[in-house]
Amino acid sequence: MQDVDPTAPLRARLMQAARECFLSDDYHRVTTRQIAERAGANVSMIRYYFGNKEGLYEEMIRETLAPLLDVLDGPLLDSAAGFADFLRLYYDTMAARPEFPRLILKVLALNQGPGRRFIQQLLERGRTRAARRIADLKAEGRLAPTVDPDILRMAFVSLAMTPMLLKDIFEEQMERSMDAAFLHELAAFNGRLFLSGPTPDHET
Repeated sequence: MQDVDPTAPLRARLMQAARECFLSDDYHRVTTRQIAERAGANVSMIRYYFGNKEGLYEEMIRETLAPLLDVLDGPLLDSAAGFADFLRLYYDTMAARPEFPRLILKVLALNQGPGRRFIQQLLERGRTRAARRIADLKAEGRLAPTVDPDILRMAFVSLAMTPMLLKDIFEEQMERSMDAAFLHELAAFNGRLFLSGPTPDHET
């Protein structure tokens, strides 16, 4: 595990310590005392900032995904071309935090765990938001009227998550690095691929 930066603000140290602890062990085996000791803090500060271990866990995930959450409420997905930009942002966010795809896998392995509930809420938020955007794009004639919003959303989530969750395996098979240039090219390609089905025939 990486050392926690002793010069960082206390809250940031707690977040870093929690991330390291949860990555190295199962959620139920990690204690608030372990996290606090690693951060050089008192357990009471976890209660002060986050309420409890579950609150700290969910906040750790929320902060990492904050740029993506902002996009859901912003104008980026107002246009069909914005899907490629969102994929680029997702890849950049995950590449900057290479430990996070592994953490997502650990979260999803927890049956009804706190992180799993948060990711479910995030996906539902995206589903609700995307349904409105898709309806608008259909009304404008920029998406085919027969597109199923749930199938479209599932395809988009697959294009976003799969490359980062399997990044190590892909790099080994390709014998090349999935660096920023590669990921940006992948985002552009997946954006075009994603739109080739739902875009009306006269725009393909």
